[in-house]
Amino acid sequence: MTTYKSSGVDVELGNDVSKIFYNAARQTWKNRKGKLGEVLVPNDDFSGLRFIDVSGLPKGTVMNIGFDGVGTKVELAERTGNHRTIAFDLFAMVCDDAVVRGAEPVLIGSVLDVNSLGNEEKKYVDEIGQLASGYIISAKHANVAVINGEIAELGARVSSHGSFNYNWSAAVVWFANKERMFTGTEIKVGDYLIGLRETGFRSNGLSLVRKIMQEKNGKNWHRKFFQYDKTLGELSLTPSRIYTGAIVDMFGGYDLEREPRAEIHGVAHITGGGIPEKLGRVLRPSGFGALIEDLFNPPEIMSYTQRLGKVSDEEAYSTWNMGQGMVVISPEPDEVIRVSNEKGIDAKVIGVVKKDSGITIKSNGVINPNKELVFNK
Repeated sequence: MTTYKSSGVDVELGNDVSKIFYNAARQTWKNRKGKLGEVLVPNDDFSGLRFIDVSGLPKGTVMNIGFDGVGTKVELAERTGNHRTIAFDLFAMVCDDAVVRGAEPVLIGSVLDVNSLGNEEKKYVDEIGQLASGYIISAKHANVAVINGEIAELGARVSSHGSFNYNWSAAVVWFANKERMFTGTEIKVGDYLIGLRETGFRSNGLSLVRKIMQEKNGKNWHRKFFQYDKTLGELSLTPSRIYTGAIVDMFGGYDLEREPRAEIHGVAHITGGGIPEKLGRVLRPSGFGALIEDLFNPPEIMSYTQRLGKVSDEEAYSTWNMGQGMVVISPEPDEVIRVSNEKGIDAKVIGVVKKDSGITIKSNGVINPNKELVFNK
């Protein structure tokens, strides 16, 4: 007899998995307790109604929703069998994108599309548990609550390395006050550029990483040991730093009664396109440029990949973060660095805003170290 289960969709197992995610989400609600975004639950059930009360928002408050996903970094989790940190990449992509607007991320909803949740012989409950455990920790770093999610078994529509395959995307609801939003016109010549250190690839440029690794090290490249008893797969999977909590503390968030801890004129989230694209986008409304002469060094795995693939420094800085996952523009660098350090984030002045357009970077790449690279001129 043909059944829905025989076609690859196990509704009963799906409900069990949904309960795992629901229980993980419940642990994130304390992140917003007593704040905007406190989750109210009339019926405590994974399929029950949940909402937040926004009736007391001050005048000038605006709201929006941002969307993003982990992308091909999921394949690294599939290759290594480690799914505990992928939530950091997911939350970093949506929450860190929100703060560059001068917004405070509040609520997360996600969509997890899997090949299969398993069968009678093998059920992927442990893998789901790993994803859910990452949910809890990364939500605390971003100071957001997970309000809902969706899990769907899509069979052959989702396939990759190994037997447990998935795509993971999310939406973030953010709030901001119009008086505190960054427009680019706040930026002044002489403002400092403060880099916030990143020790991995984040969720960008991984297609190039995988192409280089497979061409040079073979299809099982992820198993090759590189340093400190770590494999190339483990190092490439290094989770994204979540900068949201630090940035919100700096500018004060949506609530004007909350005092900012630093004067911020702009924020660039260094993802696809690297510093030239993301910082260039923030500087564009002002017409100003940047001189960057003291960057953090790229992580060793990034330098190794660049050398292995003979990737030019120009291409590397236009594809990867090269050691800084976020750049803050401020006339108060000491305050920015202080708040970052309190959150366990290394930060330093990497450059300044200059009058002329274009971004000049003193390279820390492996092909032409110390060469001046000029972009967007």
